[in-house]
Formats: sequence, C-alpha cells, structure tokens
Amino acid sequence: MTFRASILTLYPEMFPGPLGASLAGEALRTGLWSLDTHQIRDHGIGRHRNVDDNPAGGGAGMVLRCDVLAAAIDAVVPADDARPRLLMSPRGQRLDQAKVRELVTGEGVVIVCGRFEGVDERVIEGRGLTEVSIGDYILSGGEMAAMVLLDACVRLIPGVMGKQASGQEESFENGLLEYPHYTRPREWEGRGLPEALLSGDHARIARWRREQAEKITRERRPDLLKP
Repeated sequence: MTFRASILTLYPEMFPGPLGASLAGEALRTGLWSLDTHQIRDHGIGRHRNVDDNPAGGGAGMVLRCDVLAAAIDAVVPADDARPRLLMSPRGQRLDQAKVRELVTGEGVVIVCGRFEGVDERVIEGRGLTEVSIGDYILSGGEMAAMVLLDACVRLIPGVMGKQASGQEESFENGLLEYPHYTRPREWEGRGLPEALLSGDHARIARWRREQAEKITRERRPDLLKP
C-alpha cells in the first residue's frame, strides 16, 4: 500500500522541494509514496480569491477563513478517507518518533499548511483537524513543518532505507539518544577509535553502545529517561 500525502497550501510550488531529493525523492519516483498538492486559493472568495479576513474582536494580522479552508478540504478529502487530517501549528502536539511511527503505519496523511496569524477555530473543529507542532518556535507558514513531518515518515516506509535496522537504532527509537559513530581512519589528529569497537566482540560492542547512549542521554536529554 502506497503512503499517500495530500497537502493543502497557498504555496504548492514549494513542494516537493527537498522531498524530491535523496531517499525521499527516489522513493517518490519509484512509487513507495505519493504526494499531491492543492491550492487553497482555488476556493477563495470573490474575484480576487480572498482566503483571509480580519480577526474577530480585533488584533494584528489576518486569519484564514473557515469557509474557504473547509471547501478546500472537502474538495480533496472524501468523507470515507481514513487518513488523519493534520494542521501544522506551533500550539499543536509536539511531533516525536512515536507519533511518526504511528502515522507511517496508516494509509498516509492530509496536511493543512496554515499561514497568516492563524486558522479560524471553527474549521479545526468542524473538519476534525489535529494540530501538530515540530517545535517551540514560529515559522512563516506550515509548509516547512509539513516537509519535516513527511521526511520523518517517508524514511520509515519499508524499502526506503537500505538497512531497516539503521532506523531501529537511531535517537528516540528506544527512549535514548543515539550512541557515537566512528569509521576510518583508525587514527585521526591523535584521536583513536574506542577499544570496544575494535574488539570483534559483538556483545561487548553492544554493551558499549548502550552505555554510551545512556551517558549522552543523561547529559543532554535527562527528560527522556524513565524515573
């Protein structure tokens, strides 16, 4: 089953962008996943296709209209489409690896890319949008955040990465940050390779990697460690 991503945006020309390169791009070309973009402005109001209006109650900025965005969603997503409907938003649930793995087991995602000051709350409620954040900072719009989410998902689709095990030992997969990596040369600027990695003892290597992962996690992200 192909993982299908549908994007609703005011800037469809931004896609596929970096998703068209490297592993994600090759997987897109070979049909392991698909991407379709849809212009929200096609459903705008009046001769100028207006999509936004002043915020009710006053205030700075503009707000994406609920009727316009609902019409765009309804044109793209049939009622029986089981894919989750996501709105990239700084106030949403923080995206993490567990959420990525949950999303990639499904048929795909519908992603709404907000702009301006925000989106009329009524369309979030009326169309069942789940707000998702990629971090505690503000972007110009949801497009870059959507690319981050999709890249995280696509690389976990079976067949995208050369060695599936590489995705199982990365940061956050086991509740820990990833252990350090080394390769050739054996000596560089007076720095050698850890003895455990040269031992040929697979159990010792696994133990060293686990210890290093725990050490780095304690130092950098103690919040990830279970009490």
